[in-house]
Amino acid sequence: MTEPISPAEPDSLAALEERVRQTAELVARLKRERDAAVAGQQAAEREAAEARGLAARFEQELKTLRGERAQVRARVEKLLGQIDALAAG
Repeated sequence: MTEPISPAEPDSLAALEERVRQTAELVARLKRERDAAVAGQQAAEREAAEARGLAARFEQELKTLRGERAQVRARVEKLLGQIDALAAG
């Protein structure tokens, strides 16, 4: 003997189905958000690595330019010394 389904049971089943559907949608949305966050993190890490590479290159270039500036300064001082010697002589 099966008992007849009470009128409240279809409503509770429909409510449960709705909750399951909403939960599935929430899980899907959270997965998409996680995937987007992971992609954003990976992009940020790549950009940071590129920035570190550029910083290292610029640091080396600055070192080179400072060396060249010292050489130019030495040449100018030598030329000024020679000019002074010619003017005094």
